[in-house]
Amino acid sequence: MKNIAYAAVAGVMAMGGANAADLYGAGGYKDAPVVVESWTNPGDIFVRARGLAVIPQYNSKDWVIGGGRSSTADLSISTSGIPELDITYFLTKNIAVEVIAGVTPHTIDAKGDIRSLGNIADVWLLPPTVTLQYHLDTGTAFKPYAGVGVNYTVFFGEDEGSNFKDLKLDNAWGLALQAGFDYKLSGNWFLNFDFKYLFLDTDASVRLKGSDTLVRTKVDIDPIIVGAGIGYKFGSSYVPLK
Repeated sequence: MKNIAYAAVAGVMAMGGANAADLYGAGGYKDAPVVVESWTNPGDIFVRARGLAVIPQYNSKDWVIGGGRSSTADLSISTSGIPELDITYFLTKNIAVEVIAGVTPHTIDAKGDIRSLGNIADVWLLPPTVTLQYHLDTGTAFKPYAGVGVNYTVFFGEDEGSNFKDLKLDNAWGLALQAGFDYKLSGNWFLNFDFKYLFLDTDASVRLKGSDTLVRTKVDIDPIIVGAGIGYKFGSSYVPLK
């Protein structure tokens, strides 16, 4: 009977040791690394450096030139390519908040029946954006996400063309939609691809040089922002991916 009891105790101890090894690694309690359930956890911070293409989906309407309205005046807004830095903070394993800020230069040209007036202005946009994201844990190196948030765009650095002066673009709030994915590389490094759509409308006014005529219009800029780059995670250790 004593032999059976000793064997039972030894078996329990052996099972406990095996479980400890499973939980804490092959080295046991003393020298095992921290093991986590996912490669994102509450409190983790992602920092990404991306290259962005900012592509306005512009549309103008309600043109007023002097005392009359125009249905044929129009404008165009150039695409811009810029570097960008963003930060994502994980509130839970799957839910995170991202903050993005950068500045983008754009050229605005006259079109339609005012195209002969040429360049209206070069202008800079500062569009800080905050999104609330959901990150899907696939159990692999691929981690897609989607988000929705708010944007506030500030226009500055206006440099009017030779036929214009006193350009004014109203700063504006807008809705932001987002989708993308991270792809784990070695250690805490990962690749990122990101897509955003901003609903951005503004009221614009400018004066013609010489005549001092006031020109006003409403502009839907609505840029698509496509980005790709590399990121680094600060926080919990990654679980090895199979």
